[in-house]
Amino acid sequence: MAVTIQQIADKAGVSRGTVDRALNHRGRINPQVAERICLLAEEMGYVHKRRKRSDNKDKKLKIGIVTQLAKSSFMMEVNRGIKKAEEELQEKGIELILKEGISVDEEEQIRAIEELEEEGVHGLAIMPVECERIRVKLNSLTEEKKIPVVTFNSDIVGTKRICFVGMDNRKSGKTAAGLLGLLTRGMGKILVITGYFSNHVDNQRVDGFIEEIKSRYPQLEIAGVHGSFDETDEVEHIVETTMVNTTGITGILVVSGGQAGVGRAFEKLRLEQRPYVVIYDQTPKNEKALRDNTVDFLIDQNGYIQGYLPPHILSDLLVQGVDPGQEYLYTDINIKMSYNL
Repeated sequence: MAVTIQQIADKAGVSRGTVDRALNHRGRINPQVAERICLLAEEMGYVHKRRKRSDNKDKKLKIGIVTQLAKSSFMMEVNRGIKKAEEELQEKGIELILKEGISVDEEEQIRAIEELEEEGVHGLAIMPVECERIRVKLNSLTEEKKIPVVTFNSDIVGTKRICFVGMDNRKSGKTAAGLLGLLTRGMGKILVITGYFSNHVDNQRVDGFIEEIKSRYPQLEIAGVHGSFDETDEVEHIVETTMVNTTGITGILVVSGGQAGVGRAFEKLRLEQRPYVVIYDQTPKNEKALRDNTVDFLIDQNGYIQGYLPPHILSDLLVQGVDPGQEYLYTDINIKMSYNL
């Protein structure tokens, strides 16, 4: 860790201001005291700010990015944003290093962060796994190593991250509740399908949905919340099994990946009238589902901006010392149907 002026002052038994005047050769100070402070600073390994700035000019800035669920269709838009940011920042001499996580796994994410540390990144943008180890690790980066952190898509409480870029997921869950409440006229049963129960994003969407249903549509019953691991086959199995074994299903909400499984299940079941369906993310497959009348609405969270903005926020902070000015930079909650794709 870098030696501070305060540490030198404590060691020399003088005030911080005295050390500052000695090292910067300004103000009235006994020459012998000034010489002693300068020698002590050198022994302790103090690096003057002017030298730090000079060294940083010759050092290429590196920004690390850690994602989750790399194979999900939603990540196509996130990665498109990251790619565009990489092209723009490359012109400024800033390198982006991407570590893609396959699942929502703390071990996998810890390894990715440690690899970026070894590569000497100066800032980190991350879709964090909500767990204590990641929380401790991120606080270690920001507090001990002075590496600024921006979270995006998913957030994590209890950290010193600079800001969060992404959807207000609890509010989006309430939006989904409003849509299904209106479509069903507040009657029947709703099947809720999530991805991973360890995924903070999915959990917030489900929490917001259930909260709003209970508040505004008390006659709508939640017919279970099922985890699909973002797998199409698992979504298909959940929908098929629930529709066969539970009567009165009037709506289905899928807050995560694998949404194509809904259409597959409907094809097998050959329903005279399908339930209303709300899904997430404007991807090519989901657009097709809207056009084919397999689903009614999708809620899009602008993945492109989520990938594009965090590297630029870190670049502005590292190069110009400019912070984003607010803690939460929420993307729009866009409601899409077949008519406004």
